[in-house]
Amino acid sequence: MGKSAFHRHSNNVDMLHGPLLSKILIFSLPLAASMMLQQLFNSADVAVVGRFDSPQAMAAVGSNGAAINLMVNLFVGLSIGANVVVARCIGRNETDKIHDAVHTSIMLALISGIILLIWGIIAAKPLLTLMNTPDDIIDLAVVYFRLYFLGTPFIMLYNFGSAVLRSKGDSKRPLWSLGIGGVINVILNLIFVIGFKLSVVGVALATVISNVVSSFMIMRYLMTEDEPFRFKFTELVMKKEYFTQILKIGLPAGIQGSLFAVSNVTIQTAINSLGSYASAGSAAALNFDFLTYYVVAAFTQSAVTFTSQNFGAGDYDRCRKVFAHTMGAGLFFTGIVCLICAVWKTGLLSFYTVNPEVLNYAEVRMIHAVAFLWMCNIYEISGGCLRGMGYSTLPAVIILLGCCVLRIVWVYTVFAWQKDFAMLMNVYPVSWGITGVVTMIAYYTIRKKLFAA
Repeated sequence: MGKSAFHRHSNNVDMLHGPLLSKILIFSLPLAASMMLQQLFNSADVAVVGRFDSPQAMAAVGSNGAAINLMVNLFVGLSIGANVVVARCIGRNETDKIHDAVHTSIMLALISGIILLIWGIIAAKPLLTLMNTPDDIIDLAVVYFRLYFLGTPFIMLYNFGSAVLRSKGDSKRPLWSLGIGGVINVILNLIFVIGFKLSVVGVALATVISNVVSSFMIMRYLMTEDEPFRFKFTELVMKKEYFTQILKIGLPAGIQGSLFAVSNVTIQTAINSLGSYASAGSAAALNFDFLTYYVVAAFTQSAVTFTSQNFGAGDYDRCRKVFAHTMGAGLFFTGIVCLICAVWKTGLLSFYTVNPEVLNYAEVRMIHAVAFLWMCNIYEISGGCLRGMGYSTLPAVIILLGCCVLRIVWVYTVFAWQKDFAMLMNVYPVSWGITGVVTMIAYYTIRKKLFAA
């Protein structure tokens, strides 16, 4: 199989040859759309209970986000390692290694999902209690948390399977999978909450079922792929070589994501101390926080994948261009979304709540946090390019200090001094700016050393 054979499928993008910007957009925009679509469908959980149940049910669902991410992000980060390992094999034209790398990735997904399922059920009540979840919502929050984790094996299969497809330039079929799963999620939300009055239980079950559908589609794609990417359950394997490489790249990214979640759990705990209306308002605005961030994440994934393939192929000039194009495009498209959120905040938030007190808290988060999310591109894309070049620990450490430690310190100093929701939200742009500057300096320093070798 020649190098061009990796890209013969109409869904694949050839990252090693030809113009870069157009290919980055072809890869990134469907990826951004898929993640934003996923968030829209997930936010349907909050919207449906907020509109057709109660502010307490809305807060119970929305306040789970930080706690869920704390546990899930560690393993989702490993999927980045799977992406890089397979992409490097493609860049080096090592067709004989791709099969085992793919099957090791899926085996790791299954193991991760089972660990999360058990861990989530056991940790639900202690973790949410530790977060000072208000008494009037904690029982509902625990129910949602435990039901959500029933679907984690399927979430892991989707993430690792999508990582394999994206490693060879296919970001379209993960979008289709999420789209179909998401439509099912919305329909079931309405049926379970409005029709059967299942409240939090209904939206949790709808989420689990939609995750099953999306993961089934991704696995079906992999099982019908051309060799050496075709997946077979009978050939599942855990090869030490690829497992070690996946951990080396993915574990720092996963730890970064989990520590990010630790800081967000700390912030959520502070929000909870302001009452259930603050929790509900933050939950409503958080949907747009996620929507905007997923544009950043899409161009970061492009930076990781394009850099991995071209660094594997030894094309350093093309790696430089990947950084410039992904950073420019990421800032541009994220800036547009931030502007929309800032200008039309009231109308957008009305989809989730019409309660004036809840709406007030939500608008504060939109102005003080969501509007500045474009700044995340600076550290995420710089860190993504570093991971594509094999440096995963350094950006994780920088982001740990800049975005995690700083936020925790802010909660216990600035917020403790002035216990105000707006002051709490100001920690986001401050931490994004500091982390961005330091990560970009690290990227240019390492790039200069690597590319001169």
